[in-house]
Amino acid sequence: MNWRKLLKIAGIVSLALMITIIPLLSAGCTSAEEKTLKAGFSICYTGVAAEKGRPMGNGKLDCIKYINEELGGVAGYQIEVIWRDNQYDASKAATIINELMDKGCLLFTTNSSAMMTASAEIANRAEFPGFAVFSAPALTNPPQHIYAQMPDYGDDWAAFANYYLENIWQGEGEPKMAMHLLNNSTGYGARDAAVLLADELGIDIVAMEEHTTTTISEIESLTRINALNPDIIYISSTPQPTSIIIKDAVDLGMYPGVTIGLGHASITSELIEFAGADAEGVYGVYPTVKWGDDVPAMAKMTEYCQEYHPDDYGNMDYITSWAEGLIVAEILRLAVENVGIDNLTPQAVEEYGFKKLDNFNVGGLHGPVSYTPGDNRLSKAVRVFQIQDGEIVPISGWVDAPLIPYEFD
Repeated sequence: MNWRKLLKIAGIVSLALMITIIPLLSAGCTSAEEKTLKAGFSICYTGVAAEKGRPMGNGKLDCIKYINEELGGVAGYQIEVIWRDNQYDASKAATIINELMDKGCLLFTTNSSAMMTASAEIANRAEFPGFAVFSAPALTNPPQHIYAQMPDYGDDWAAFANYYLENIWQGEGEPKMAMHLLNNSTGYGARDAAVLLADELGIDIVAMEEHTTTTISEIESLTRINALNPDIIYISSTPQPTSIIIKDAVDLGMYPGVTIGLGHASITSELIEFAGADAEGVYGVYPTVKWGDDVPAMAKMTEYCQEYHPDDYGNMDYITSWAEGLIVAEILRLAVENVGIDNLTPQAVEEYGFKKLDNFNVGGLHGPVSYTPGDNRLSKAVRVFQIQDGEIVPISGWVDAPLIPYEFD
């Protein structure tokens, strides 16, 4: 083969390579220039609270999938989710919040008040805005850069206390309430409201017992409570330990008899699975509709849940996080609309996203979402439920949760 033929072959090969490479380079450049809206999710998918974190994680990720794929994202931009499993471990949550900031997230969320408590100091110092699906008063009082998606555990207690006094209590004088509290912000949020409001409402708090997420028996603490002859046991916890307390109360002959009320972290389908028939008649406060209610968002949420996570159908925790996804999208939409994609920072998202929320409707899944100066709770309504025939049944309409005047250092 002479040198002319070699050059000709080399030229053909070079041209072929150029034709192949140029589109790849162009595609690479286009991809690099595409802008996304980064949102960070700290989710307790595993660990001692996985019975809540898993359906909540599924709900929010399914909702973002729906927003990106069916609605075309937010203002034409895709939401890029960066999520991590915090395992309901405070040290992991603190590490995750730093990672989410380093990766350029514009906001973040957590499932629980406990994991937000572990994240809040770092986030507040960096002015990195976020919200907890389930929150406690200490996270938003005084208001800084952390928000609550819905009424908090203190609001739960106040709503149940008022419902009990108006609809259940038939005795004379003040009813006696014992409180059984998870030993973190889930329990302490209810405690803070009770300490502040019990005397004003006319409720005698006779005991405040604590338990852990891994408790296997509360016979000893309930024996102490039983000696005080309470009218109510109020539990603010998660489903697994709540089921232990209820079953032990049945074994001790306290329940049925005493009224049992629950904060919204406890009362889910998982509780019924754990406690079985022992949970029959228990009351609870929850901030969303139930599955099957005739509200605009129900059909699409049900479609995605049944297609991608059918085991979560019937679990109201999934509803909270589908609504969370809608709120994340609305915050980002408002921020883009107000300052443009090129000017987005976490601080701009807080000022022109969070603080511009005004009566946003999450498809009827829970109360409307608004920012009110001085009140970092975004939704402010709950309902009272009761477990009847193995189902969680609403027994009240929407109950407003007025701002409680906490004074935290």
